[in-house]
Amino acid sequence: MIIALLYALVGVGLFGLGLYSLIIHAHLLRKILALNIMGSGVFMVLVALAGGEGNMLDPVPAAMVITGIVVAVSATALALALMLKISAITGRAELNDEEGK
Repeated sequence: MIIALLYALVGVGLFGLGLYSLIIHAHLLRKILALNIMGSGVFMVLVALAGGEGNMLDPVPAAMVITGIVVAVSATALALALMLKISAITGRAELNDEEGK
């Protein structure tokens, strides 16, 4: 029970850290990394929820975590490809709108 609580607290901390980084940074690569950190926090909370009584784990949250990892890897690859396209077109990989003003 204490280990599950520790996993949940670390997961919430990772999600908060990722959300803070997503809001603060303008560089696209840092935003992609922040989204990955947020996803890792969600996965840790799901693992904490999967803890059952005794040594038996609930298989549904574990399957959701495995599926989520696969989706996160493919979404990260797509985001990196889009970042490279934006960087090639604009010459920079940031989301600042200072030039339009």
